[in-house]
Formats: sequence, C-alpha cells, structure tokens
Amino acid sequence: MLQQLKENYFFAVIRGKDEADAVEIARHAILGGIKNIEITFSTPNAERVIHDLRCEFSDDLSVIVGAGTVMSTDLAQKAIGAGAKFLVSPHFSETIQALAGQQEVLYFPGCATATEIVSAQTAGCPIIKLFPGGILGPNFIKDIHGPIPEVNLMPSGGVSVANVLAWKKAGACAVGIGSALASKVAEGGYESVTEIARSFVEAVEGSDDL
Repeated sequence: MLQQLKENYFFAVIRGKDEADAVEIARHAILGGIKNIEITFSTPNAERVIHDLRCEFSDDLSVIVGAGTVMSTDLAQKAIGAGAKFLVSPHFSETIQALAGQQEVLYFPGCATATEIVSAQTAGCPIIKLFPGGILGPNFIKDIHGPIPEVNLMPSGGVSVANVLAWKKAGACAVGIGSALASKVAEGGYESVTEIARSFVEAVEGSDDL
C-alpha cells in the first residue's frame, strides 16, 4: 500500500461543496492520472464519499482512497469504517496514530518542525505531511534530509504546476494538491480538473531520469 501511494506520487486533496461535487472532482482527477484520493472532512458527509468512491473503483488497485482533515479519533474511526486506507491531518496526534496502527491504516500527520517530524516518525508514521508547504518550501526537505535522510516527506499546501518538479527534485516522496485542482470548475466544468491533473503529472514525467 505504501509503495503504491508513493508510486502514484500525487494526492488529490478534495474539499467538495457537497457529496456530488467531491465525487466528480475525484473521478476527474483520476481520469487525469492522480490516483491517491484524499477526501477531507471539511466535505459534507465525507465518509459517504469515501465509501462510494471505494465501491466505484474497487476493481482498480492503483486508486487508493483515504481521508483528510482528520482532527480526532472519532473522525479517524468514521473514515476507517467507510473504508479509508490512509488518514491525513494538519497536525500530529499520537492517539490517531495509535488507532491507525491498531486498524492497519496508514497515518500521515502534518508537521512543520524537525521535532514534530522526529516525534511522528518515532511513533511509526510512514509519511510525514509538510504543512503548510507553501511557507516551508522545497529547501526545507533538503535541510531535513541532511540529518534525517530516511524520512518520507510530502508537502501539502503551496504545491503548483510551476513548482512541483522543484519539490520532487528536493526529495518529496509525494505531493498533495488541493485547491488548484478544482480552481477552474466554475468556468470550465469538471473536465478542467482532468486537464489540471494531467498538467501536474506531465510536469514531473521523466524527472526520475534527470
């Protein structure tokens, strides 16, 4: 599961206006090549969206559906009950990590300092979300990888088509893409999500060979 998430590389961080909006954004992100789908709990009835997407894409093993903005163990349990395969939060919670470990679900907490990163890593979190990524910047990964080269870091917030390659070159094991994905839905419909998703994927294609 962890390896597949890293191979997929991109996490679509989806905050839908309602259930239908979130499902459509997810579907079109997948069409554009983004297979890690993070349904945030700021989406109404997020657990229902998670459940429906898990059912819809049950035959596609490359599509992995999880939950974001998991702020408590209650929300974590709701997400797990709906079938979420990973949990993401903007902070590090030992109790959420403990629950995730018991339920064999991956937990990716948000961290912004070396102390937080080491605490989360020591607790067993396999990927650390760098949040807010736009403030920390790609060089933060290089600085952390100096003393802690083995830690998996995923920026979220501030990742754009223009800088996603810089994040990858800096050593990001994955990136979270939020509002940018749905930024043109009002004018271009959900097909714009697919186009933007493809532009992110194309921005890093071939970068492993550089």
